[in-house]
Amino acid sequence: MKKYWKKIVLASAILSLVLLVRILGLGHYLTFENFTIYKDQILRYVGMNYILSVLMFICLYILMVALSIPGATLLTLSAGFLFGFIGILYVNMAATIGAAAAFVAARYLLGEWVQRRYADRLAAFNREIDENGYNYLLTLRFIPLFPFFLINIFAGFTRIPLVVFVWTTSVGIIPGSFVYIFAGTQLGSIRSLADVISWKILLAFVLLGAFAVMPVIIKKARSRKRENK
Repeated sequence: MKKYWKKIVLASAILSLVLLVRILGLGHYLTFENFTIYKDQILRYVGMNYILSVLMFICLYILMVALSIPGATLLTLSAGFLFGFIGILYVNMAATIGAAAAFVAARYLLGEWVQRRYADRLAAFNREIDENGYNYLLTLRFIPLFPFFLINIFAGFTRIPLVVFVWTTSVGIIPGSFVYIFAGTQLGSIRSLADVISWKILLAFVLLGAFAVMPVIIKKARSRKRENK
């Protein structure tokens, strides 16, 4: 029991934070409707307290991503409205740090146990991840259909190095972040978050994800061709 006390404390702290957010109902305040109502007041505050506003925004974004709390999409949209295109840097920094925190927590709490418990079954999977893990991560990040928080958690169960996870996250979220940042700068023409992503944009993301995983497909095709010969 003593060897697990640190993990128990960490898991309890994370669970307590999530429950606190739920109990306080903070998620109910982070809605598109509320933002459109108070956007002018928020914009004035940012204009008067720019640096403090940026720090508050980054900290809030990190917290929400690290704890897998819904609302990051709205924050990305608001970054475009409040900070302009420079907001993509704030979003990228905060999202990457938050994702890395969730990744490390998942690996520390369960990832090591999963790898030990299912070592034989995961042998082939781990070899594939060692060779092509960054391609798969880039593909998942490029396509916004895959839940961001699930990728953070499940990646922590694999043997993907933290450095690889960080850079693929940072690079992979740029296209999606740019779309929401741009939409945020045009907030007056948006009625809901659903208006931001059209089928054309989704198709572009899918093609981008396919492009990222294409080297893996080509490599496997060539390998099978050599085996058949």
